[in-house]
Amino acid sequence: MGLMQSHPLLISSLLVHAERHHGDSEIVSRRIEGDLHRYQWRDMARRARQVARVLDDIQLPLSGRVGTLAWNGYRHLELYFGVSGSGRVLHTINPRLHPDQIAWIANHAGDQVLCFDLTFLPLVQAVHSQCPTILYYVALCDQKDLPSDSGIPGLISYESWIEKQPEDYTWPQFDENAASSMCYTSGTTGHPKGVLYSHRSTVLHAYSAALPDSMAISARDAVLPVVPMFHVNAWGIPYAAALTGCKLVFPGKQLDGKSVYQLIEEEGVTFAAGVPTVWQMLLDHMKNENLRFSTLRRTVIGGAACPPAMIQAFQAQYGVEVIHAWGMTETSPLGSLCTLKNKSLTLPADEQMKLRCKQGRAPFGCDFKIVGDDGEPLPWDGKTFGDLYVKGPWVVRDYFPGTEEGALVDGWFPTGDVATIDTDGYMHITDRSKDVIKSGGEWISSIEIENIAMAHPAVQLAACVGVSHPKWDERPIIVVVTRPGMALDKQELLAFYDGKIAKWQIPDDVVFVDEIPLGATGKMLKSRIRQMPEISALREPAAEE
Repeated sequence: MGLMQSHPLLISSLLVHAERHHGDSEIVSRRIEGDLHRYQWRDMARRARQVARVLDDIQLPLSGRVGTLAWNGYRHLELYFGVSGSGRVLHTINPRLHPDQIAWIANHAGDQVLCFDLTFLPLVQAVHSQCPTILYYVALCDQKDLPSDSGIPGLISYESWIEKQPEDYTWPQFDENAASSMCYTSGTTGHPKGVLYSHRSTVLHAYSAALPDSMAISARDAVLPVVPMFHVNAWGIPYAAALTGCKLVFPGKQLDGKSVYQLIEEEGVTFAAGVPTVWQMLLDHMKNENLRFSTLRRTVIGGAACPPAMIQAFQAQYGVEVIHAWGMTETSPLGSLCTLKNKSLTLPADEQMKLRCKQGRAPFGCDFKIVGDDGEPLPWDGKTFGDLYVKGPWVVRDYFPGTEEGALVDGWFPTGDVATIDTDGYMHITDRSKDVIKSGGEWISSIEIENIAMAHPAVQLAACVGVSHPKWDERPIIVVVTRPGMALDKQELLAFYDGKIAKWQIPDDVVFVDEIPLGATGKMLKSRIRQMPEISALREPAAEE
C-alpha cells in the first residue's frame, strides 16, 4: 500500500481552500432587489459557517434536506457550501416546474427547510399547505424586506436567521460517499426522479470541469454562470470556482439579452455558461444594437443541442470560442465537452466547425459507448447510430431513494439518447430515443433538421417531429417560429434544405406557430408539440393522403 495521506473529498474542503488561498477573489451578484452585491470568497466562507451553525441549532439531522427555490446569487451560494459542508443535503428545486410537481418533489425528498427568493413567494404560498415535512421557511432577504402578510407560518428572513450565529465553525469530517446535494429530473413524462450526488462525486466533477479540455476555469477568469443554480448545480461551476479561485458573477433573475450583455461588459466576464435559448436572446440584442464583446473569450453551451449557426455567430462574428457540451442531471452533468485535438488544428475551417458541432469527447472520469437493439457495442465510425450509455464516478447508480435493481445495465447508465461516436472519440447526439424518426426503415435525425432550419435568417426557433404516414411509417415535419417582422413561407424554407441533406430527409411540411412549448430547463417539449392542433391534424388520414 502507498504511504500517502488520506483526506476525504468533501465540499467543505473546497471552501476551506478557497478562503485560505484566494480569499480576496470577488463574488458579484445582481440581486432581485435590482442592485449589485459585492464581497469576497472569505466573506462567503464566513457566512457559510453561520449557515452550518444555524442548522446545528435547529437540530436538523445529518442528511436532512434543505430545499431551495432561488436564482443565482450569493445567498444561494452560501447554502451550497453551508448545507452540504455541515453534513446535510442541499436540494435545489426548479421553480419553473408546475406547483403540483414542486409539492410532489419536496414531499418525495422529505425537505425540512425551504429557503426561497421573494420572487417565488406566490409559488411558496401555493404549495406550502401541501408540504407537511417542511418545518422552516426562510426568505432569502433582509429583515426589512420580509413581507408582513406572507401567509407562511413562521416565515423568517435569511439575514435574521444567520446573523446571531458565531462565525467560527469546525467542518465535520465524514465519509466522502455521503450524500451532498440532490436535483430532480424535469419530469416531462411521469413524476420527476431524484438524483442524489455525493461529496466525492461533486469534488471529482469540479476537478474535471476545470481541466483545459473541459471548461478550463482558472484563477484568471471572471465566470458568469447563466445556467441556473437549480439546474444540475449550475453545471458544477460553483464548486469549480471554489477549486480554482476565479471571480464569480451571478445574474440573478435578469436573463434578457440586454441585462446579460451589460453584466458581461461591466464585470469583465471572460467565460460564461448557459443554454441556447438564453444565448439567442444575447446574440439578438447584440446584433440589433451593433455591439461587441471586450472581454468574453469562451462560452459553454449545453442543456440542449446548440445550433451550428449559433456556434458560427459566436466565433466568426464575436471571437468567442464555443465549447459544445452534453450532459444530464444523472451525470452531474458533464458527460462530454467539445474541444479540438492537436491534429485537428490544421483542418480547414469548415472541417473544424463540423467537429465543434458535435457534443465532444468524454473527460477522464466519464466514459461512454453506443449499443444496438441487441445491447451489443457498435463501432466508433462516426456513422453508426446507437443508444448512448455512460458510466463514471459522477454518474448516477440509482434514483432516490434507491431500489434493489438500480438504474444500470451491466454497470452502464442508459441515457435515452441516440448518438454516433467517431474514431477520435467525438460523440454526436442525433436524437432522444423517443424522438427518432424512422422513415421507410431509415433513421432521420430531428436535431439535424432543426439545425438547418435555425440557420435560416428568418427562423427564431424550430422543432422537428415525426408524424405517421401510410407508406413510410413516419415522415418529418418542421415547426417554426419566425423572427419578429420577418416573412417566411413554406416553399422558401423547404428549398433552404436543398443540398444540405438527402432529399428523402427533407421535411414533408412546415407548420408556423407563435411559440414552441419549452420545458423547465429550456428544452423543447416534443410531446407537447405533437399534441398541438396544427400537428394533430397532419396525422388524420385525409391529411396523409
